[in-house]
Amino acid sequence: MTNASQQVGWEFWGSELTNRREAAGLSQAELGRRLFASRALVCRFESAERRPRLEMAIQIDEALNTDGFFERLYRKLLEASPYASYFAAAADLERLATKICEFESMLVPGLLQTSAYARALMLAGSPLASDEHIEEKVRARLDRAAVLKPADRPAYWAVLHEAVLRVPVGGPAVMAEQLEHVARLVHERKILVQVLPFAAGAFSFIGKMVTLMEFEDAPPTAYTEGVYSGNLLDEPAVVRHVQQSYDLARAAALSPEASLPLIESMVEDYKQCASTT
Repeated sequence: MTNASQQVGWEFWGSELTNRREAAGLSQAELGRRLFASRALVCRFESAERRPRLEMAIQIDEALNTDGFFERLYRKLLEASPYASYFAAAADLERLATKICEFESMLVPGLLQTSAYARALMLAGSPLASDEHIEEKVRARLDRAAVLKPADRPAYWAVLHEAVLRVPVGGPAVMAEQLEHVARLVHERKILVQVLPFAAGAFSFIGKMVTLMEFEDAPPTAYTEGVYSGNLLDEPAVVRHVQQSYDLARAAALSPEASLPLIESMVEDYKQCASTT
């Protein structure tokens, strides 16, 4: 299902929420109280500006006595998403964020990946998958990068461990293209990037990845990912703790001005390696 079709599906989900809420004689604020959520959040669900988590869909069914309708529809929309079920909600939030801060221990973040780099990752994870399946996944990943293109794009800041630059995903030529792409985005002032060097030693997010997102009129969230699993965190105290850990990693990293030459030197190293193989 395309992103446009997905949006239509969620708009239907939201319109049904409006219809069933009004049929139950509840205002947005009254439903919000039953869900332990704000009226504004219910409004964003109904307008498809924000997509709930599965747990919230189940709560809505209970609050409106809709016999699992919203849970079933939610699951169908997740199944049709081009993204893994555990990541779909986070991918939707990227489009709404005013600021995105990422930390990666081993891989270039998805929003910054080239097609060749993404394809190499997909093939490593699914070596027996068909070409069609791989290309579908690559297109879905590249589509996400559209959030960095418009003039009103979110402020984007990435902290990359030095291992990200040195793990040769796809080989030297792919890595040269990938890191050149990151450097180009920095030169175009679309992103800020810092490299956390090996010399920094232990750090708060060692071996992990995390994404922090801020919004115009909604609380910030954090997303972390494990093996075929992901967690979207929106408890304020937890998000604040993640932000503090991110700040520590950022403080330990090289400055953006010192990080760019390191990235560009790795581009040259990979190009030289590619030319001799």
